[in-house]
Amino acid sequence: MYKCFNSFHTPSLWLLQSGRALMFFSAIMLLGACKTSKPPQSGSFSDTKFYESVLPRDAEQILLVVKNLTDSLSQGSMLTLERKSGKMVAVFPPIKVSLGKSGIVSAAVKREGDGATPAGVYPLGQLYTYEASVNTRLSFTQVTREDKWIDDPDSPEYNQHVRGATLAKSYENLLLSSIDYKYCMVIEYNTHPVIKGKGSAIFFHVTNDKYSSTAGCVAVKEQDMLQILSWLHPNKKKYVGIIL
Repeated sequence: MYKCFNSFHTPSLWLLQSGRALMFFSAIMLLGACKTSKPPQSGSFSDTKFYESVLPRDAEQILLVVKNLTDSLSQGSMLTLERKSGKMVAVFPPIKVSLGKSGIVSAAVKREGDGATPAGVYPLGQLYTYEASVNTRLSFTQVTREDKWIDDPDSPEYNQHVRGATLAKSYENLLLSSIDYKYCMVIEYNTHPVIKGKGSAIFFHVTNDKYSSTAGCVAVKEQDMLQILSWLHPNKKKYVGIIL
């Protein structure tokens, strides 16, 4: 399913941002079924032929995340793409994001507790929220104090949602006193299968006004999250693409 993205050795898609967003691409060598792709001549996000060559073939809606060269490791930008009439088109203007405090790393070296966001392309999974009502067509789970995400690598429930009691030695509560998990979608990293110690609780969630770093997640301001949730469709193939 992910032939093109999984064949990257060193993806080199970068975003420079200084007031206005400017994207440029260096050439990317693809292996296997994918051919060498040349960067678009235009620096505009409207040139989507490049995206079509490197995204999963069944992708219909995708959040494409890149780190910024001019900012800290823990900040980047997101492009929202949707397949329309067979072509990928940008939906919203570029969105600023918070990333892991250690930046983006290859999924091959990602480890539990390293504070890094794993590069790769992953399905968007279940939505969890503090709210009883959300302006979205997606199904969602309203969390309580009983909802946890297990980050204990030695637990059989590692990198899974648990409601109620657990024997795990460590976990994250999904109902926090902060805004972070007010809207929280699972990025399906290390979920099928779950590999011990490869990292857990990689979410797409809400950031604060300072765009503080995350523990390895991708986060956007609440108003951007609400806009994205209203756009995402339950019957379309949804992915997050995170570029190293």
